[in-house]
Amino acid sequence: MTTNTVATATESRKLRRFPDFPPRDDMQTWNYLNYESLATSLRYFLRDNRHPRVTVESEVPVWSDLSRGLRRRIPDLMVIFGGDRELMLEQRGYEIVRQGNPPALALEVASESTGELDYTAKRRDYELFGIGEYWRFDPTGGDYHGGVALAGDRLVDGRYEPIPIEETEDGALRAYSEALDMYVYWNDGSLEFYDPRSGTFIRRWGELQAHANAETARAEAQTARAEAEAAARAAAEARASDLASRNAELQAELRRLRAQ
Repeated sequence: MTTNTVATATESRKLRRFPDFPPRDDMQTWNYLNYESLATSLRYFLRDNRHPRVTVESEVPVWSDLSRGLRRRIPDLMVIFGGDRELMLEQRGYEIVRQGNPPALALEVASESTGELDYTAKRRDYELFGIGEYWRFDPTGGDYHGGVALAGDRLVDGRYEPIPIEETEDGALRAYSEALDMYVYWNDGSLEFYDPRSGTFIRRWGELQAHANAETARAEAQTARAEAEAAARAAAEARASDLASRNAELQAELRRLRAQ
């Protein structure tokens, strides 16, 4: 009922759009989310296994209410369940009051220029936005995040509470995300997502493509072998038929000669 009320109230408001923000100087989002297509892989995995209406975006502005000014945050990764992606594209950002619900998760990848903001001002803003979980990943092992390589917060009664981080036997760090129903991993400086249901890490898009190409190559090889075997059988059958025909002709000729 509350969501419908908010949606009805906002429909009459003039649609405001986020401004075009200049690209950021750091390459952390590209290196750890986009270059290996991890964000794309997460979107397809969640869509196929968790929620058909999932939006996973990288570097899309988010703000509670554009009528209250243009202060905004641009998460490196944002996961939204049930949002209106077309509206987000039209507004060039995610306005929470118009969408009717906040993102389920936001994640920041540490960089030298913005690392301190990730665990101070951004954390406060994401808490005010009502974003269900906020994750911080530092590929350096903590140089940019105050000595912390992996951290997560979960919204409880309107306030963020730390998510317990555990270290695995091989030295990786991980913590459970209720929003994703998966584990978020810091593994030797790489960001990974682990699905406890299947017991596997999410494959990056490049790995999925390589796997698909290998499967296609195997299928084509099997088809080629089957066609070759079929051609060999057809040739053998043709030879046998020819021999049978020649044998029948010889038998007929022998019978003719005996009859003379």
